[in-house]
Amino acid sequence: MGVRKHNAAEQRKAEKKQKAIAILRDCPTSPRKMRLVADIIRGVEINRALGILRYSKKEASLRLEKLLKSAIANWEAKNEGQRLEDNILCVKEIFVDSGRQLKRIQPAPQGRAHRIRKRSNHVTIIVDKMIVEEKKAAKAPKAAAAPKTEVAQEVKNAE
Repeated sequence: MGVRKHNAAEQRKAEKKQKAIAILRDCPTSPRKMRLVADIIRGVEINRALGILRYSKKEASLRLEKLLKSAIANWEAKNEGQRLEDNILCVKEIFVDSGRQLKRIQPAPQGRAHRIRKRSNHVTIIVDKMIVEEKKAAKAPKAAAAPKTEVAQEVKNAE
């Protein structure tokens, strides 16, 4: 293997070390209903996401709460030396894919039949450390304000 490929593989492996993944397959809920709940917790800190899921009325939130707890446990298993309280974790990615459909027949009037599709889905949650951005806006206004005060002083001196 070449050096560039080897370095890229090592970098991917190091990034994967921080992430924890949990997957739920063949969940007997329609993907659309699951996506409504998944969109609520995308990018949210894990303690807040668990609270949202616990008090949500949606049936899909029960399954997502269990899956999120599994992802947190996977993160703890990968990072044994670190405490969960010291790190701020968030739901980095969550996506819902369509699973298989069970096709059933519903009797209809006049000898007809209607097709019923019982949908399922696959859910993937990726938990990672939250990136906290510090605001450095304090330096920019001072630099912009400084020339105005110098101009004002020059105007006063000229008078």
